[in-house]
Amino acid sequence: MTNPERDSTPVLITEAAPSYEEQVAARKRKYAIMMGARIPCLLLAMVFYQTWWLALALIVLSVPLPWMAVLIANDRPPRKAEKANKFVKEHRAVEARPHQVIEG
Repeated sequence: MTNPERDSTPVLITEAAPSYEEQVAARKRKYAIMMGARIPCLLLAMVFYQTWWLALALIVLSVPLPWMAVLIANDRPPRKAEKANKFVKEHRAVEARPHQVIEG
């Protein structure tokens, strides 16, 4: 019998990166959120047009948002640093034995 309270989603047991489709969907979501934040800034600037410094601050805030949204949306997650399993040779000291010197 299965427990109705148990979560049926699979457990991630590897350190595999998300699929390409998941990465694209996340980047599209970030882009939409940042571009969506520009509209309220411009609308609030129109609402507060009598307070010039506040309207100007909101407009200045909304200017770099498209540029930042494109940069963040086009940025892929960093690659994981993988360490190669390399063979390490064990260095042993050579035995010190007395040896004969031939003089000529």
